[in-house]
Amino acid sequence: MAKRNNLLIFILAIGAFGIINTEMGVIGILPYIADHFRISVSKAGLLVSLFALTVSICGPTMPLLFSGLNRKRAMLLVLGIFVLGNIVSIFTSNFTIAIIARVIPAIFHPIYFSAAFTMAANSVHKEESPKAVAKVLIGVSAGMVLGVPVASFLASAVSFQMAMLFFAIVTAIAFIATFVFFPSMPVKERLSYGSQLSVLKKPITWLAIIAVIFLNSAVFGVYSYLAEYLKTVTNISGKSISFMLVIFGGASIIGNIIAGKLLTKDAIKSVVSYPLALGIVYIILFLMGQFTVPMAIITLVWGILAGIGTNINQYWIMSSAPEAPDFANGLFLTSVNLGTTFGTAVGGLFISGMGTQYVVLVGLLSLILSVVFILLRNYMYSPTKQLSK
Repeated sequence: MAKRNNLLIFILAIGAFGIINTEMGVIGILPYIADHFRISVSKAGLLVSLFALTVSICGPTMPLLFSGLNRKRAMLLVLGIFVLGNIVSIFTSNFTIAIIARVIPAIFHPIYFSAAFTMAANSVHKEESPKAVAKVLIGVSAGMVLGVPVASFLASAVSFQMAMLFFAIVTAIAFIATFVFFPSMPVKERLSYGSQLSVLKKPITWLAIIAVIFLNSAVFGVYSYLAEYLKTVTNISGKSISFMLVIFGGASIIGNIIAGKLLTKDAIKSVVSYPLALGIVYIILFLMGQFTVPMAIITLVWGILAGIGTNINQYWIMSSAPEAPDFANGLFLTSVNLGTTFGTAVGGLFISGMGTQYVVLVGLLSLILSVVFILLRNYMYSPTKQLSK
């Protein structure tokens, strides 16, 4: 039984890897996309921004609408749509069609991850669920780490279409593995839409959502400008920057593994101490970021914490609404995407107003705000507080 569950979780991670490859890998081939469609790079960037915006909007709604569907069928539907979207992108010469081929899969994106997190958590004992979810999130981190460089290499060495074919093949492998190895998974107790939406009436849900928005803003508000920081502040070469980005991505995979163990051992302590640990890293980054060797060490530790942070975000929202797991996971996806959007926007303002080095401030300010909402939730919903009621 344990071997079977491990296989299913591994397949879920491959599916996550394939979908994130499709989402993030495009970042590395925007210049080739621009050349292929004869448009500007900024216009090609719509393939990234519209995808993320669509996921943010559909995060809670699509898992809610599909919460009663057989989970195997739901995942096959999503993976199939991603494969078809990538195939259309390979053959089309019309940029509008290319955008449609990105936006439609993005609509269904939250369904897969919501189902994957729920299935991973349900495949093990409750106390081991953070470890199971962390294994799926390894696929997310691997997609972010490998998607950009692999797609960029294929586009530069062969063609833009070959990079899109890579996305299609990985997702097709996940589709076939899901079809062959997953049993039928009908939803045993279908929750009404009203009962799932009712979690939004609870203050604990909103405290968790706001905390996660700020936590993800703290990470990606700074990370989004890491390449620019390394170029202008650390003053290193393009090849060294690529190496640093790989260090960050590889470290985030390690962070996912560590996070599963931390959350299983003492979840509340891990969540509360996380902003402090990341804050210390950012202070050191601000003070030592101009030196190459310290920056490499900072990037390694920061990457590990970023991987831990993804797991903490998922746990924090999921634990606030355990009675509606699919909807809660959808709220998680929306929250982290909103956090990334907010942090990146504010980080850009700090850079334009004060300089690249000061982008770290968006991370520190976001962490301070996240601590307020984390501690508020802990105070309002501590076991002793609940017993006194």
